[in-house]
Amino acid sequence: MSARRWQPSPLILGSFGLHAGAAAGLMLAPGEWPTIAGAIVANHALLTAAGLWPRSRLLGPNLLRLPASAIARREVAITIDDGPDPEVTPHVLDLLEARAARATFFCIGARALRSRDLCAEIVRRGHVVENHTQHHAHHFSMLGPGAMKREIAAAQDTLEGITGSRPCFFRAPAGLRNPFLEPVLAKLDLQLASWTRRGFDTVRRNPDYVAGRLLDKLAAGDILLLHDGHAARTAADRPVVLEVLPRLLDACAGRGLTPVTLREGTT
Repeated sequence: MSARRWQPSPLILGSFGLHAGAAAGLMLAPGEWPTIAGAIVANHALLTAAGLWPRSRLLGPNLLRLPASAIARREVAITIDDGPDPEVTPHVLDLLEARAARATFFCIGARALRSRDLCAEIVRRGHVVENHTQHHAHHFSMLGPGAMKREIAAAQDTLEGITGSRPCFFRAPAGLRNPFLEPVLAKLDLQLASWTRRGFDTVRRNPDYVAGRLLDKLAAGDILLLHDGHAARTAADRPVVLEVLPRLLDACAGRGLTPVTLREGTT
């Protein structure tokens, strides 16, 4: 397993300095503890807010758009989370194949183990499987560094064992995280990837609403988020992603945009 060097963000470095200064301040001027405590509380509130903002870069690197080289090539990245789903994913793969489009599937390790053949089929069809944790725990953003590393590393091993390719990108459940995540990702040589925009297709049952959010200002370099797992259903009980994805792919074709995987778009 390779690793990259962790480089603390300015906010993290500032937090280190604040805590060191607070400790010194309490020793030198204990009577100032209310002011010092207030500064610490404010700092922790800012760190928490940064972790609750999926597109934030305050805690470390976060891929929000494809680089300039991909923009010049007129590329976009469609990312599909929370699968594989035995009912939905095969239809997603068929829709992508019909339009010769490639996508990135952020898969949950435990679900991949239950649908090993389907997870392998994603790669066989020309797409890429990336890391979306082993269990997609709702409390992921509250984990400490040890538990967080175990959760992500388990998914690395699971997904590599099924697909033969070790994930390069990571996406946190719901995009929520804490300051421990980036050091863990550095040790596992993973890059955090969020999105340019999402359609909220796990909670919104109206395909027009979801498609509207994704298609508004659609442009080269966009990273777009949909879900094959935990997909919301239309009034006719059809997964919203299956209604929206054809419209998104048609819009890409109409605007001269090529859907590629995150790995292709960042090289």
